[in-house]
Amino acid sequence: MATRYGVMVPGAGDDGTLEVKAPYDGSQIGTVETVGAEGIETALTTAYALYRNRRSWLAPAKRIEVLEKTAALVDEQAESLGLEAAREGGKPLLDSRVEVARAVDGLKSCIEVLRTDGGVEIPMGLNAASSGHMAFTRREPIGVVVAVSAFNHPVNLIVHQVAPAIAAGCPVIVKPAEDTPLSCYRLVGILREAGLPEEWCQPVSVGELAHAEQLVTDPRVGFFSFIGSARVGWMLRSKLAPGTRCALEHGGAAPVIVAHDADMDDALPLLAKAGFYHAGQVCVSVQRIFAHESIGQRISDGLAERAAVMKVGDPRLPETEIGPLIRPGEVQRVDEWVGEARDSGARVATGGQRLSESCYAPTVLFNPSPQARVSCQEVFGPVVAVYPYAELDEAIAHANNLPYAFQSAVFTRDIDTAAHAYRHLDASAVMVNQHTAFRVDWMPFAGLRQSGLGVGGIPHTFRDMQIEKMMVLRSRAL
Repeated sequence: MATRYGVMVPGAGDDGTLEVKAPYDGSQIGTVETVGAEGIETALTTAYALYRNRRSWLAPAKRIEVLEKTAALVDEQAESLGLEAAREGGKPLLDSRVEVARAVDGLKSCIEVLRTDGGVEIPMGLNAASSGHMAFTRREPIGVVVAVSAFNHPVNLIVHQVAPAIAAGCPVIVKPAEDTPLSCYRLVGILREAGLPEEWCQPVSVGELAHAEQLVTDPRVGFFSFIGSARVGWMLRSKLAPGTRCALEHGGAAPVIVAHDADMDDALPLLAKAGFYHAGQVCVSVQRIFAHESIGQRISDGLAERAAVMKVGDPRLPETEIGPLIRPGEVQRVDEWVGEARDSGARVATGGQRLSESCYAPTVLFNPSPQARVSCQEVFGPVVAVYPYAELDEAIAHANNLPYAFQSAVFTRDIDTAAHAYRHLDASAVMVNQHTAFRVDWMPFAGLRQSGLGVGGIPHTFRDMQIEKMMVLRSRAL
């Protein structure tokens, strides 16, 4: 049965209809009414009026109440939310269930930061000028938040962008990925059911890119949150109005170093899971594994054995481990990249072929050329490359030799090896004996260089969406 959503911008009319299709079989699973230039203007006018009228701001107690009820409702509806996310985004049901559980935890984290993260006292009375003074800060919302999201985590990414805005007291307009809007619209509906006035969170879908750009670049936007491709993110940042703050989360080509002394039995299942999770469509998915030459072939063969038995297919089925890529064009692209790597000398240990119009076989490549696209660009598909190395610094140099820097990993039993890798890898995080896609939602999550701008994670996003406002008080009694 198809899911239908009308315009959820109060006072706006529709400008067309967006058809939502399941990436696995192309069947239509829903429709969303889009808005045009007038609808975008209505959403911005409403949100900005809320922000400018301080008497209308939601009290912290109200925000906590809404978030608590939302977390409870999402938890109650977890199974159907997980199934819908799997259906529209292609992530297998077993992983989509985990995503929804993380979304509940993220909502609870927003409550925690709202309760505990306040202003500070600024020391005074330290010299003659500051004698008789007291100073402190309080946090206020930064303004209207515009969030543009990606397809690969259609529930949890919306929570990461929208829930901190609500906690911070900001009106928020959210544009989900055109491939996966259904989970977003449902989540906004749950927020409204939990008591959030509908003007405070307005989801929009558009039929023309010009309307999305109109939304993002408007001078009434206080903060722009973007999750998606580097090409689009940096382009939109260049067009932001003066004064608009932003956070960008793009992708990378996550490197892993496996030292000669690594526990192979421990490492291989972790690397296989993180390399092929959601068909590799994760910004910190394991992509490049630099394995010591004494174990490089064993790492490649071990990953190939695991990949060859992974169940690829319908993401709605509980036994499926790898689902489809988001569009047939992505399957074609990944196949071209793998063919290029094969032609330039890589050995295909397993996979290397399309299984259908929507699915690609989990693929392990051994020692592709450094110039191949699988070596120097984000694959965003179920492809892992293994490269043998002789010296640790050689592996680190190759790992750092790209314009991306996000999360990385090293597997070793030697603390000095781990410390050396931590110090010299270009990364915002180095996992030791853990894969690159490890994340809990309260930790900092930051793409560096072309991989992004700013720091994600619930507490960090919450602070980004606020200003710290100081009061200085002079009194003879102080």
